Order: sequence, then structure tokens, then C-alpha cells
Amino acid sequence: MATSSITHNFVISGQRQVNKFVEAIEESANNPSIHTPINAKEIKGENALRNFMKQRRKMNVG
Repeated sequence: MATSSITHNFVISGQRQVNKFVEAIEESANNPSIHTPINAKEIKGENALRNFMKQRRKMNVG
């Protein structure tokens, strides 16, 4: 769990909440998310976008 993804402050009070928080952190550390690679192409510029949209329309029609 990246700390940069935590955008709010929160308060953990009481032994029960502390235990739940610690267990959640430990579980997150022991079971990291699976990285799934994807094939993607960055579209740069108006002409590239227009060509992409033309190809997309052809695929949806045919």
C-alpha cells in the first residue's frame, strides 16, 4: 500500500482499532497485489487520435 494513496488523516483509538489496523497492514505486506502487464500505446497529437478513432469505428462496424 503506497502511502501517497492515503489522502486523508484519520485517528486510530482503542486497542481493538489498533489491532485491526496492524492486521490490515500485515496482510497487505504479506499479500501484495498482482502486477498484470498490459499492452498499451500512447496516442500523441490530433492526427494520431483521428487515425485511432477511424480504426475504432471500422472495428465496431465490421
